Amino acid sequence: MNTGNCYHCGQHVPADVDLSVNIGDRPRAMCCAGCQAVAQAIADNGLADYYRNRDALPDQPREALPAVLDGLKLYDHADFQKSFVRDLGENEREASLILEGITCAACIWLNEQHLSRLPGVIGADLNYATRRARVRWDERRIKLSDILAAIAAIGYRAYPYDAAKSEELARKERRGALWRVFVAGFGMMQVMMYAIPVYLAGEGDMAPDVEQLMRWASLALTLPVVFYSAAPFFRGAWRDLKLRRAGMDTPVALGVGAAFAASVWATVTASGEVYFDSVTMFVFFLLGGRFLEMTARQHAVGVTEALAKLMPAFADRVSAYPLDRFCERVIAADLRPGDVVVVKPGATIPADGRVLEGVSCANEALLTGESAPVSKRPGSAVTGGAVNIESPLYIRVEQVGEATRLSAIVRLMERAAMEKPRIVELADRIAGHFILALLVIAVAVAVAWWFIDPSKALWITVSVLVVTCPCALSLATPVALTVAGGAMARAGLLVTRSHAIETLARATHFVFDKTGTLTSGRMKLLDAMPLGALDRERCLSLAAALEQASEHPIGAALRLAAGAEIWALDALASDPGCGVSALLSGKRVRLGQLRYVGSLHGQPLPETGAAFCGSGDTAIALGDETGWLALFRIGDEVRPEAAGMVASLRAEGRHVVLLTGDSAAVAQKVARILGVDEVVAGVSPQGKHDYVTRLQAGGAVVAMVGDGVNDAPVLAQAQVSVAMGGGSQLARTQADLILLSENLRHLQKGVAVARRSLGVIRQNLVWSFAYNFVALPLAMFGFITPWMAGIGMSGSSLLVVVNSLRLQKNEQKNGQKNGQEYPRNTEQQSGER
Repeated sequence: MNTGNCYHCGQHVPADVDLSVNIGDRPRAMCCAGCQAVAQAIADNGLADYYRNRDALPDQPREALPAVLDGLKLYDHADFQKSFVRDLGENEREASLILEGITCAACIWLNEQHLSRLPGVIGADLNYATRRARVRWDERRIKLSDILAAIAAIGYRAYPYDAAKSEELARKERRGALWRVFVAGFGMMQVMMYAIPVYLAGEGDMAPDVEQLMRWASLALTLPVVFYSAAPFFRGAWRDLKLRRAGMDTPVALGVGAAFAASVWATVTASGEVYFDSVTMFVFFLLGGRFLEMTARQHAVGVTEALAKLMPAFADRVSAYPLDRFCERVIAADLRPGDVVVVKPGATIPADGRVLEGVSCANEALLTGESAPVSKRPGSAVTGGAVNIESPLYIRVEQVGEATRLSAIVRLMERAAMEKPRIVELADRIAGHFILALLVIAVAVAVAWWFIDPSKALWITVSVLVVTCPCALSLATPVALTVAGGAMARAGLLVTRSHAIETLARATHFVFDKTGTLTSGRMKLLDAMPLGALDRERCLSLAAALEQASEHPIGAALRLAAGAEIWALDALASDPGCGVSALLSGKRVRLGQLRYVGSLHGQPLPETGAAFCGSGDTAIALGDETGWLALFRIGDEVRPEAAGMVASLRAEGRHVVLLTGDSAAVAQKVARILGVDEVVAGVSPQGKHDYVTRLQAGGAVVAMVGDGVNDAPVLAQAQVSVAMGGGSQLARTQADLILLSENLRHLQKGVAVARRSLGVIRQNLVWSFAYNFVALPLAMFGFITPWMAGIGMSGSSLLVVVNSLRLQKNEQKNGQKNGQEYPRNTEQQSGER
């Protein structure tokens, strides 16, 4: 384990990092995977003399890249891209980046527009709350290094995303912002010390040379405020000017610059009024508001960042289990399927797998929203990122890296964060037009007041420019959606599409599948009735063979109850919503719904069979071309929390529908237990699709909740769809939300959060519009001074952020009431990796 400094960049090597590169025939310690990749590229290209010839370590990590490597296009190397670039097709790539220098929503718009105009860039999506960017490009037309250079050309810096880098940039952003606030605050207090005597002095009480001395002192103290603290405003405005557009920083920079320039002129000429106190004051208030907003934003995205850091960096691999239990500590990323690892109590499970030995419990709260520890014993599946609680577990690794459930969750959350719902795009367009209108109004105000009272024209114009900058309008929706997405993830409902929260809140009809959704899906065989030449056991084994590749709970129940007889089946095929079929000794055999099997041979069901199927349980048939072979009755239990969820939805005025392919008797039995409004039974996947289409044609906003491959078409058709976390992969990719815990109570919580978030968005938008409509005329008529404008602008932005954070606070209170605690990676905290 290395504890010194990185050989490449000179930064301290964390105690839990053990990375190295052979340079000069010796292993050299590296602090991170990025430095390791750069150093390896230097060594591989015969450039190791760089390390021998340099006379000092770089002051900043970026300077650790020697100039000669700029021509090598390091970011285009496949090895370097492994950790943050995905292949989407033969030549299409997607990179996950984090941007430095983002200060407002306009920065997001600027980067998206700039990148989308590059030849070869297919798409660019940025998220204001997380500073994350997802860029897709055609490898044949443009390289990643060219994209990063284009970002740098407009004044920003992009880095490959990793959780540690994100946290480092967040700390850097907070530290820089805090220093700017400190300088502005200190300058404001000192300038006010010189301004107050001038305000209080009566006519002739202060000598002109003393007043002039105070002006020069105020100028000296204002210089660092303007040229250091307010520098981000001027850089942003200059960038916008070069690109011939108006951003959020434009009116602020114009206001600060005009007031400062006029004050400098008045000081030099010893005439007119100075506004140094107003300049320093509203720079301080603006920066203070931005700092508080930044802190709140970074707090709001804590769920995604916490998930990204759940997976441990190291694992204890057992070399020859079960013969030899010697453990070696390896990098978790080096684990492969089939490896055996031991996870001690309090340690984090490093990969998805299955328990081989040991009995314990795992805390999966942050992964599923389920607060109670989950029992684990031999044969139990475990999820990477969960925390082992009680005793050691020996686990066989099944999925690693990007294939793990945790990685899939993080990718889906990132996808939702990158996408922009229509309501956000609309707010951004309105804000863009508003800025242009504001500049026109400011010019008109300046001209008008020049003729009315020239002494007031400047500060009134400055007030108009600053007080009505539409930052609050641009923040009103994205911040609320980010906070709501985090709150829903904590509740076990994962948002995978940007529109999902808004649409879930507006849904008028909730349509549920039955098996695996309103019921547990843990079906068991209740009875079997042979009707042909095969006995009960052989019918069961044949049915299990037909269902050998099925994920449906009915297939699992048959396989569990059947014997081990092997059948030679050919042309095995699934007919979604109906059943499965195959060829047995040249004859077609079917298993599934009664009418599906009956259509194969055309014979009526015997009277004994009809009585067998009339109990209200799920009944399926087995048959071949000659007739009926057997009937099976399979039972399922209703989820205990389903009744409460249905009652809650109905109390809110939502219409609840049970839409299933099962028989009417089975569906009615479940509907009576739950109090469902409407039952539609015995429908095929196409029938489900058509039913939802008819509801939508009547003006309904449909939320479809389903599980399994049969539900994929109707999930895609509904305005918003929810898939159970244990459903098939196809159903999950179609769904807008995923119920990770499969606990319907968490869906009920998610609906409540979505409803509250829509209310918060409305409040934010109403406040933003109301504030601008009230503040603008007040500023135009001279009732708002520049320092008041600074307070108003920063306060309005801060208000919408704090209002949005109420969603998170409410969810945390609910979690505390339920005794829910979220797991922490104890290894990361203690450093004992």
